[in-house]
Amino acid sequence: MLSLTEIALFALASLLLALTPGPNMIYCVSRTLIQGRRAGLISLGGVLLAFLVHLMAAALGLTALLLAVPIAFDAIRVAGAAYLLWLAWQAVKPGGTAPFEARALPADPPGRLFRMGFLTNLLNPKVAMFYLSFFPQFIHPERGSVLLQSVQLGIAQMTASAAVNTVMIVGAASITAVLSQSAGWLRAQRYIMGSVLAALAVRVALTERK
Repeated sequence: MLSLTEIALFALASLLLALTPGPNMIYCVSRTLIQGRRAGLISLGGVLLAFLVHLMAAALGLTALLLAVPIAFDAIRVAGAAYLLWLAWQAVKPGGTAPFEARALPADPPGRLFRMGFLTNLLNPKVAMFYLSFFPQFIHPERGSVLLQSVQLGIAQMTASAAVNTVMIVGAASITAVLSQSAGWLRAQRYIMGSVLAALAVRVALTERK
């Protein structure tokens, strides 16, 4: 089991990452600007369901890996740390961007909105890589079930993502206008994300294995 402090730290990291616009946020905001808040929230529901699928796949995969080859868990943690460091560089390298630009989308009925939100997130390979690289940095196999710890982290991540995206949907028009016009804020998004990812990678490198 993870401590409340560890879950809170993970939730904070997830919150900072969620504040950096990505495909899910851009899709939900685009839907909101075109069809209203209800459409944005329905789309967000599909996105969150896809997060749950990714979560369970990663949790079960990590559990199976630990049972089959215990030493491989450390290997995937190190590989995950390297991936996080690479993502950090992609965020802060010269010429890197973090655009917050709503796309033009056709108006769709609720069922299709939900399905498109679900598929947008489900088919995003970066989400799967995020879970596989992020979770092992906080999981402690010696404390018990890796599956249960993964679920705890997943709930914290989904809660942070849901909170951020709900705020963005509710205030989509005004928030989009402010963010899209602020070059300083766009740069800050990149460096916040890069700093969080780099800090996690360093944490792994300096943590003693048990």
